[in-house]
Amino acid sequence: MLLSSLDQTIVSTAMPTIVGDLGGVAHMTWVTTAYLLATTIAMPIYGKFGDIFGRRNLFLIAIALFTLASLGAALSTNFWEFVVFRGIQGLGGGGLMILSQAIIADIVPARERGKYLAPMGAVFGVSSIGGPLLGGLFTDHLSWEWCFWINIPVGVIAFAIAWKTLSLPRKHNTSRVDYLGIVLLSAATTCLILFTDWGGKQYEWTSPTILGLMAAFVAAVIAFIVVENRAEQPVIPLALFRNRAFVLATTIGLVLGLAMFSALAFMPTFLQMASGTSASVSGLLMIPMIVGLIGTLTVSMRHITKTGRYKIFPILGAVVTALGMLWMTTLAGNTPIWLICAMLFVLGAGLGFIMQVIVLVVQNAVDPHDVGTATSTNNYFREVGASLGVAIFGSIFTSRLVEGLGSAFAANPAQAATSGLDPASLVPAQVKAVGEPLHTAIVDSYASALAPVFWYLIPAVLVALVLAFWLPEIPLSDEAGMIARGEAVADESALAGLAPVSVTDESDPVLAVPSPGSDGDRPTDGRHAAR
Repeated sequence: MLLSSLDQTIVSTAMPTIVGDLGGVAHMTWVTTAYLLATTIAMPIYGKFGDIFGRRNLFLIAIALFTLASLGAALSTNFWEFVVFRGIQGLGGGGLMILSQAIIADIVPARERGKYLAPMGAVFGVSSIGGPLLGGLFTDHLSWEWCFWINIPVGVIAFAIAWKTLSLPRKHNTSRVDYLGIVLLSAATTCLILFTDWGGKQYEWTSPTILGLMAAFVAAVIAFIVVENRAEQPVIPLALFRNRAFVLATTIGLVLGLAMFSALAFMPTFLQMASGTSASVSGLLMIPMIVGLIGTLTVSMRHITKTGRYKIFPILGAVVTALGMLWMTTLAGNTPIWLICAMLFVLGAGLGFIMQVIVLVVQNAVDPHDVGTATSTNNYFREVGASLGVAIFGSIFTSRLVEGLGSAFAANPAQAATSGLDPASLVPAQVKAVGEPLHTAIVDSYASALAPVFWYLIPAVLVALVLAFWLPEIPLSDEAGMIARGEAVADESALAGLAPVSVTDESDPVLAVPSPGSDGDRPTDGRHAAR
């Protein structure tokens, strides 16, 4: 989980050096687009294939893909070779993110799952800070290749441990795989990601390219729905969308992605300009947000594990998040850094109450046979929300910023001329060095562009609040996913914390299934008994 989410952000501070060395300045957005696109496409595929084929081998494949692609990226000699390996990395990263959550659902009952989901959720927050910081440190003191070299020993160790100790059953699928659905979903995802990534940046929103991508996305979605209605084994079963808890939790996740990633995308830029620090150092100013997120995430998951009640937390989280965003609409150029950090703490605290609760709700609400598909679909829509949020609100922020900087430079023509600054290519060090009143005017322009964005995000969070009130509170299951599906039961050594292995299929170790008359016939705990 950490490796997968870290590699979404680790190249952000290293990107100028990477594209400069490899000769890809004009196409630098592909460094992040390739990884994001591959990860988003891979999520539902790993989720579905894990449900019908088993997760062990897929998990090993994902680790291997990620590790080998990291090696390829580090050794790349030209830009497009590097982009290809970033895409392959994304294919592995999507599997790491989804399968790790689904495997926990396989082996841990929903009632006890909170203690595992809390640190997994904290990973997202830590990586948003650690990624840019590590990328900057590696680039400044070693070389940008170390952003990828670091993955290799960790990947090798993870592969070895999973190979030796991960005991999950391999399934034999007899149904026709929904390959056409996979192709159509991949096409729709590609169009959406490119639409959000290119719109307002490389192309105008009204350009034929952007409008064509939007039309292709709509056509692919319609075709996908038609195919899924007829598929024997749909990649995303439409029956999931008749499950009230799944629909509400997934929609809340989409809104969460939209709000969280929009804030994470633009706050560091403002902090850099306001404080005059580098990208890696300004990332440290986001730590209060992560502290708030991890704190409430831990508290909520402990409470859920203890009581089995979860409905209050999405409601509380939406209220706190909305209040945090309301506070952030007061941002100004002269707002003290400590006060901005306090705002970020409140925002993070609200998000922490929601983040992993909705994953738990989704996994608990669906049939155990669909837990991987449901987990991946929930994550998929969160990524879609993030992409839409960054695109839409990024466009609002950028247009207001361009207008504000134009006014700032026009109001100080003499100083603007002597400083030699270009409004289109400002860097924090330049802004910090320029004298008054232009410095204050520039910082005010960033604040005036950013603060209204939160006004647009608040209604989305209020929608999540309404949905949270309607979220049903289903009793948390006391059975792990594999037990509920009748695939295996834990024996005495499993209860003792060991990794029991027996063989039902010679090529794949599974949790031991006791034979009649053995000690395993005697269940030691109802939670571990097969149905």
